[in-house]
Amino acid sequence: MGPEHEPYIIAEMSGNHDGSLDKALEIVRMAAAAGAHAVKLQTYKPETITIESDAPDFRLSEGHELWGGRTLWDLYTEAHTPWEWHEPIFAEAKKVGITVFSSPFDPTAIELLEELGAPAYKIASSEIVDLPLIRAAASKGKPVIISTGMASISEIDAAVAAARSTGNEQVVVLACTANYPADPSESNLRGIPVMGDAFSTLIGYSDHTIGIGAAVAAVALGAVLVEKHVTLARAGGGVDSAFSSEPEELAALVSQTTVAWQCLGQPRIGARAQEKEGLRFRRSLYVVADVKAGEPVTA
Repeated sequence: MGPEHEPYIIAEMSGNHDGSLDKALEIVRMAAAAGAHAVKLQTYKPETITIESDAPDFRLSEGHELWGGRTLWDLYTEAHTPWEWHEPIFAEAKKVGITVFSSPFDPTAIELLEELGAPAYKIASSEIVDLPLIRAAASKGKPVIISTGMASISEIDAAVAAARSTGNEQVVVLACTANYPADPSESNLRGIPVMGDAFSTLIGYSDHTIGIGAAVAAVALGAVLVEKHVTLARAGGGVDSAFSSEPEELAALVSQTTVAWQCLGQPRIGARAQEKEGLRFRRSLYVVADVKAGEPVTA
């Protein structure tokens, strides 16, 4: 991936399998058919990411648009992808020709993913401050994609430095608004080139808005990767389905971000090759009557 390549599109399954392995496998097939380059999982168990408590620190605020009032334990129990599903999901992805990788949330998740030959690691926005996790993932020598929702510039810098401290320079930083769904007005996509200058990494975009407009704009501003939550049907359930893209939307995301990338071209001004025919028909002067040598041409 990079500026010289079409945008790399990652279809995030998250918990939209809705507790069904068959549905998870269908999402893999759908992502491949829509033209996505990769499908991404989240690898955790409820006990590796939270504790079973209904105290305020472990409960979503009542006003949360999607999961208001739910405990983290309850939400993660519903949303997690069972570890025994990973092998058949990886096998299905290989069968249909799409890359598959995951976001680990603790070292045991990295161990599982290493056993399965995961080709890359994604650090979720919530884990960007877990520098030991970032170092553990980066130490495997594979690309590390770091999402930056909620993070300050210093927190992002620390995360990138943690990955690079292992000798791994294959780091991609994702602009992200960690709200579900995210309001387009909170996207601040003009930060994409700023992040590229600040961290000297490839920059992508983890998109939680509705639709594909934000993703197309991100590519126009230099994003080389777009991650988008996907679902078979928003009406079909799944904890993230309300802000996830359906199959036809994912296909449109792939095609329209590619168009945006193609439109970038080169930073130069002047006639394009395709305009040569038009140049022939711009205003010109032709002699259409007899004139004498030296005769002035009047208006």
